[in-house]
Amino acid sequence: MPGFSFKLPAPAPFSFRLCLDYLSGSNSECLYEVHEDHIRRLVSLAGRDVLLEVSSKDDLELVVTALYGGPLNEAEQLEAAAYVTTWFDLNRDLDPFYRLASSDARLAGVVRNLNGLRLMGIPDLFEALCWAILGQQVNLAFAYTLKERLTSAYGDSVPWEGNVYRRFPTPEQMLAVSADELGALKLSRMKSATILEVAGLMAAGKLSREGLLAMDSFDAMEERLVSIRGIGPWTAHYVRMRCLGDPTAFPIGDVGLHNAVKNLLSIEKKPSLDMLREMFNSWQGWEAYATFYLWRTLY
Repeated sequence: MPGFSFKLPAPAPFSFRLCLDYLSGSNSECLYEVHEDHIRRLVSLAGRDVLLEVSSKDDLELVVTALYGGPLNEAEQLEAAAYVTTWFDLNRDLDPFYRLASSDARLAGVVRNLNGLRLMGIPDLFEALCWAILGQQVNLAFAYTLKERLTSAYGDSVPWEGNVYRRFPTPEQMLAVSADELGALKLSRMKSATILEVAGLMAAGKLSREGLLAMDSFDAMEERLVSIRGIGPWTAHYVRMRCLGDPTAFPIGDVGLHNAVKNLLSIEKKPSLDMLREMFNSWQGWEAYATFYLWRTLY
């Protein structure tokens, strides 16, 4: 029986179904399990593994249940609530974005079809950085393969009801791994070196989500990230978007974004960077959501 359950209010507009549809987009995902009306994920709360189940029957609230590792004390409940809030971007008021999009012929139809979809986050900075690094210059299917290999080889796991739930490795766990071992999993030398560099910085307390969010601007956060060898503007903007809650993040060099805009505008060639800048200038303040919704049109 579940050891602990609590509820979080869902902001309107909110569509749990559309969020689950997005999260179930790949059969290769190894970090959570999506069902018709709930999602299960192994997370670390106060340094211990807890299997959380998140569900919503009416889009008015989310029910968070600790299937394994409960009951949760007050601090752990707060940590779990913060995790789910970041994951589903529950603190975001989408009305300004929807008003902007409804008056723009290019976005109006996209937003109408995806009404209530939240920009699904990656609350753990190390996972977010590694996922972005793994996705550099490879197709999405191979990036998922690399993530699964890292998770299976070095992350924690918990068996529950016939399934095994896995958690992405911590920086400390990755520091016990050599570059040669990562190479055996088919990570490039550069990706291996960057992941180990990030792991070292985070394990030493020199890089953290809290530390980045304490900076005075998202540009300052990006400057800190790109100072790390192997992290460029695309990776930094992806992390700004998926982990740091920056609504202005704009991964302008993203191939998926180029394809989505190409389809949206029914043009034969991929859009130029100048075209993208001019287009997104109309969506200032909501570049991340515009990007996320355009990505979603691809599948």
